[in-house]
Amino acid sequence: MSQALDTPSPPAAPSAPAEDPAVLAARYGLTVSGARPTLPAYVGQLWQRRHFITAFATAKLTSQYSQAKLGQVWQVATPLLNAAVYYFIFGVLMGTKRNVPDYVPFLVTGVFVWTFTQSSVMAGTRAISGSLGLVRALHFPRASLPISYCLQQLQQLLFSMCALFVILLCFGVPPALSWVLVIPALTLQFTFNTGLALVMARMGAKTPDIAQLMPFLLRTWMYVSGVMWSIDKMLHGKDLPHIVLVLLQANPAAIYIDLMRFALIDSFHASQLPPHVWLWATGWALLSGVGGFIYFWKAEETYGRG
Repeated sequence: MSQALDTPSPPAAPSAPAEDPAVLAARYGLTVSGARPTLPAYVGQLWQRRHFITAFATAKLTSQYSQAKLGQVWQVATPLLNAAVYYFIFGVLMGTKRNVPDYVPFLVTGVFVWTFTQSSVMAGTRAISGSLGLVRALHFPRASLPISYCLQQLQQLLFSMCALFVILLCFGVPPALSWVLVIPALTLQFTFNTGLALVMARMGAKTPDIAQLMPFLLRTWMYVSGVMWSIDKMLHGKDLPHIVLVLLQANPAAIYIDLMRFALIDSFHASQLPPHVWLWATGWALLSGVGGFIYFWKAEETYGRG
């Protein structure tokens, strides 16, 4: 009995070396969950989901004022009320309406176009951080969200444009062939806004506190964009450094506002536009649209994690 207890157990067989996980995954065709696709493949995925993008934008627009008694009326009333406040403060109290023909159409156009950019940037900042449940639950190209929000803002602007056309007619601005220029101007602005929203979406996903800072930055941007006053007339005769003049004229928000004013208001002449304004507008749209898209795509794997 004691001999049986004292008999040593046979040595354990050496274990086989662990196989490299990458080799094992390749053998069975496994891929990293949520891995970033190539840029062409990513564009193709977005195109496949174009119906989702438009439906999501329309649904967000419809539900935006669903709890208010006036409902969708606020889509037009909100920018009009902002324009009324700016007219009283800047036009009446500060006298900026002097020497600006058709000041009310001038102001309302500026407010509507600026609101398009402002709302797109703010919506883009919260596009990922405010939709974490959707991002973590479903697999889809994350760029769909900021693009959808920008499309929502474009739809809202088109509703507001109906009121803008009525205001133009009421203040004696006749329809003109130049109104057709609204289409390329809005196309370029939408591209610029979408690229900027994609940049802010990536930054907001990593640092949500940026959403609290953006209203202050956007308010400062608005004041230097000529929304309530004419940059051309305010700078006339002023002895400012050349770099300041160049920055004000190259300001993308001011460029798109001036293009819309030139298209819609017959008293806003081409001489009030910055030099090479269409080249500036196209350049900003391409730089923001292409650059913002690539910048967002490079962090595709990180959205919704952590």
